[in-house]
Amino acid sequence: MRCWMPLDLAALLRPLLPAATKWAQACEALILRDGRPLDRAGLALARAVGVKAPLLIRVQYVRGIPWPADPGLRRAAMATGLLGPGVEGLTLGYGIYIVGRKRSAPACGNPLLLSHECRHVYQYEQAGSIGAFLAEYLRQIVELGYERAPYEVDARAWEREI
Repeated sequence: MRCWMPLDLAALLRPLLPAATKWAQACEALILRDGRPLDRAGLALARAVGVKAPLLIRVQYVRGIPWPADPGLRRAAMATGLLGPGVEGLTLGYGIYIVGRKRSAPACGNPLLLSHECRHVYQYEQAGSIGAFLAEYLRQIVELGYERAPYEVDARAWEREI
């Protein structure tokens, strides 16, 4: 029987950040290559939440967000709840994964979820890079928890209907 020790996420954050950034950049590249551009309503929604370059956004509908290959990163993602059951969307730079939608769904999909994820695109733009965004976002999650992390509080505040 295998016994799992609790993770000290604060201690793991710095060493896992390069792997997290590399994984996020690789996923963003796949989404930008294979994802769908926002439709007119999606573009308007992205602009409404502050995105400077909404034409760069691509949305990829998936059955589940791909897990990182790095075991430590995968374990940390599971421990924080950033990946796994219940996750409906994930933004990585200009790439957005949306879980559980049909491939034929319009690229605007669920407007509340899309506006939330587009606000994360805005946050990436403000941070200047995937690495800079992740350093701050993961620090917030580790120190405050997902629900109280300022980036998440901000994204929820910008959720909009079309």
